[in-house]
Amino acid sequence: MPNRRRYRRINGPPMMEGYKPFGVPMRELESVVMSLEEYEALRLADYENLTHVEAAKKMNISRPTFTRLYDKARKNVAKAFVEGKAILIRGGTYIAEEYWYRCNSCHETIVSPTPEESCEKCNSDDIIRIDGHNDPEINNTGSGK
Repeated sequence: MPNRRRYRRINGPPMMEGYKPFGVPMRELESVVMSLEEYEALRLADYENLTHVEAAKKMNISRPTFTRLYDKARKNVAKAFVEGKAILIRGGTYIAEEYWYRCNSCHETIVSPTPEESCEKCNSDDIIRIDGHNDPEINNTGSGK
């Protein structure tokens, strides 16, 4: 019998919702979906230069689970590069320690320990929560606080 699936701890949202090949309109592209925990695995191992053991501890998962996430993330990036596809970063089974928002006016990403009502940069109240909490479009299984 498999173990119950744990929520993976994510430090913060990516700066962008995804990436696409230069010079090709998004409507003409196929895409590869990378989960937020795959993105976090790639960030911890390749950007932060943590070992798989250290990164797994930060994400509150086992080292073999971390390695599977990391391998899947690398394969998604390689597929997108080789096949000229966009990368969309969303979804997954994760938990965030803070509240994440994106301003629809200035596109600023806001990370806050408390709920926010407006954008800190432009004072617009047109902000949306992007940490997946109570939003099935972003994430069916993820959770914010």
